[in-house]
Amino acid sequence: MSALPRPALKSLPVTPTSPRAAAQAVPGPAVGEPKGAARKGVPSALRPDPQQGDGRYPIAWLCICAPRGAVPTATSKCLCGRDRSAVGHTKVLALIEDHTAHRDACPFRTNQEGRQAA
Repeated sequence: MSALPRPALKSLPVTPTSPRAAAQAVPGPAVGEPKGAARKGVPSALRPDPQQGDGRYPIAWLCICAPRGAVPTATSKCLCGRDRSAVGHTKVLALIEDHTAHRDACPFRTNQEGRQAA
């Protein structure tokens, strides 16, 4: 039995014998000259913002840092100007309770219309 000849795995490209001129690029639009969609307007620019919130926004922040084996720290800040911090277990727990109680006393969280009506 005779073995079949193997086909060539690679084909060598033909090398040109004479130099050729490079192909010229198609000129693009001039800088600042709008084309296509910019003239017609983008439809999404006319629609309302799809990520509108529900009217809520943060007013007060309580940041607690309690790494294992280290002394815990906490910071309580509010838009009304309240800015307090605490270091140590008992003081951090007291600041957490104070931050929770501040929700009822903060002028940004209380309803001003209900206060005038009463």
